[in-house]
Amino acid sequence: MSKIQEVKEKVEIGKTKLIPGLVQEALDEGNTPGEILQAMVDSMSVVGEKFSSGEIFVPEMLIAAKAMSKGVDVLRPLMAGDTATSLGTCIIGTVAGDLHDIGKNLVSMMIESAGFTIVDLGVDVPAERFVAAVKENENVTLVACSGLLTTTMPALKEAVQTIKASGLDVKVIVGGAPVTPAYAAEIGADGFAPDAGSAAVKAKELVV
Repeated sequence: MSKIQEVKEKVEIGKTKLIPGLVQEALDEGNTPGEILQAMVDSMSVVGEKFSSGEIFVPEMLIAAKAMSKGVDVLRPLMAGDTATSLGTCIIGTVAGDLHDIGKNLVSMMIESAGFTIVDLGVDVPAERFVAAVKENENVTLVACSGLLTTTMPALKEAVQTIKASGLDVKVIVGGAPVTPAYAAEIGADGFAPDAGSAAVKAKELVV
C-alpha cells in the first residue's frame, strides 16, 4: 500500500498520533503536498457521508477531523505559496443571541478540511461583524452562519440579508437545528447544510 493510501485510511479512522509521520513519509515518497491534502479531504468526505447516514457519530467525526488537522500542520509550511489548493477564506460564526458552538466547531473543522482557510468569529455574532470580517480578511469566498435556536432565526435572516446587502462578492451558507432548505432559500442564503459533513461538500460546490 502506498503511503498516501495509508494516510487516507488512518485519517478516516482517526489515528491522530500516526498521521504526522505518515504524511512526512508520503512526502518523502515523492507525493506533492496538494496530492496528500486531497487524499485527506477525500477521507473526510467519506467520514462526512458515514456521519450523515448514521454509521458513525460526533466523537468519531471529531477524531478524524483532528487527525486531518495534524496532517495539515505538516503540509501547511510547504503550501504557503500554493494558492491553487485553497478555496479561499471562510468566515464562520453563530448568529447574534445564540451561544451554541459545538455544531459550528464541527462545521468549521470539516470546511477547513475541504481546503478553506477558516476565520472563526465565535458565538453571538452581530450581522455587521460578519460584513466587517469579510472586509478585514483576504480572499473571502464564503460566509457560514449557524443558528441553533428557533428564537435566533430572525438573527440568521438579518445576518444573511446584511451580508447580501453589503454588495460583497461572497457566498453565504447557513445551518442549524431549526433551519430548513426552504427557510435558507427564503432568507436569501446561497446554500444550506443539515450537518457538518454535507456542509463541507456544499461549501466546496458553492465556490468552485
